[in-house]
Amino acid sequence: MNILVIGSGGREHALCWAISKSPLCDALYCAPGNGGTGEGAANVDLSPLDFDGIVGFCRDKDIGFVVVGPEDPLVNGLVDRLDAEGIKAFGPSAGAAQLEGSKGFTKDICAEFNIPTAAYGRFSQAEPAKAFVRERGAPIVVKADGLAAGKGVIIAETVDKAEAAIDEIMAGRFGNAGAEVVVEEFLTGEEASFFAICDGELAVPLVAAQDHKRVFDNDEGPNTGGMGAYSPAPVMTGAMCERVMEDIVNPTLAAMRAKGFPFKGVLFAGLMITAEGPQLIEYNTRFGDPECQVLMMRLDSDLLSALVAAADGKLGGVALDWKNETALTVVMASKGYPGSYPKNTEIRGLDKASALEGVQVFHAGTTRDGDRLLATGGRVLNVTATGASVAEAQARAYEAVRLIDWPEGFCRNDIGWRAIEREKGSV
Repeated sequence: MNILVIGSGGREHALCWAISKSPLCDALYCAPGNGGTGEGAANVDLSPLDFDGIVGFCRDKDIGFVVVGPEDPLVNGLVDRLDAEGIKAFGPSAGAAQLEGSKGFTKDICAEFNIPTAAYGRFSQAEPAKAFVRERGAPIVVKADGLAAGKGVIIAETVDKAEAAIDEIMAGRFGNAGAEVVVEEFLTGEEASFFAICDGELAVPLVAAQDHKRVFDNDEGPNTGGMGAYSPAPVMTGAMCERVMEDIVNPTLAAMRAKGFPFKGVLFAGLMITAEGPQLIEYNTRFGDPECQVLMMRLDSDLLSALVAAADGKLGGVALDWKNETALTVVMASKGYPGSYPKNTEIRGLDKASALEGVQVFHAGTTRDGDRLLATGGRVLNVTATGASVAEAQARAYEAVRLIDWPEGFCRNDIGWRAIEREKGSV
């Protein structure tokens, strides 16, 4: 088949990298792609929200399968449009993508179907939200209801900060995403990212990962879209994964069928593993970024055939194999991220970094200008490595980072720290 991947981030580069290895893949395209996707796929100058343009391109190039990477086109109905046009695609319908598009929708689903999650309130006015905060106390979590590029969650250590966050969100910091706020209990425990490929009826679990959301070392600073990740996640034992499937994922699939929105695609559960067990923090309805990068490095099966089976509603009998290695990715970002940052700064040294054994550099916010590679986004590179342990994968990834010549970039220096502490404790 001819394949089209939608998106331009590190996730999409990793998906292209994995899909290109499939015997089912003939020609591979990425719209719009980035400075790295062009190495294995043909970049196409189309916005992920240009549905007419995407349909026209699929007709022109005889695209047999579309893989939608980012959340915006999913929430806005790209898969619905492709389905109406008779073009097979991987990803949820707009109705099913509400699980990511509205945090309030997801919390209400959890309440109705007894899916474990933090206590919450959902508000369209500031004063009732603030009253809820004062009643609950701090620390407490304030979230913009809609899509906010991974930045719409504020963990408030005090009541005053929570009230200020409510005012800021409702004043338009995140645009329409802040028309409603969700205020929820602060959960204590260890975060993990759990993924399952779904066909509407069945879910096939993938390996788990852990992400680092805070921008600076020691988990300090504001939340970001993710500054690094690793897989496997030690906290996600076999028993814990079974519990997540039984208590969270499978009930969610049943709930979405009951609501008339069968879920096909990747269900990404952001979890807090508490003393009482796993609780759902939020759902995403696509592969995580940067978690996808470490998953693709560990995958030892044909990704494309599994995605097609999910889209066809035929996941029964599908099993995925995974390498025993650990994979770890370090995000290199433009200085200033997640705030304002310079653009079109030059990056050098990627050839040296990529030449290291077990290292793959996935591009996110990059573009090619002749022979030059330029940084155009906030999160720019995903320096990814494998190893026999988290410590070994981490050492390789940071060795590669040191070979990259990009003075305008920065990264966290402690990705994987929690798992490495576990490894040291087990020696």
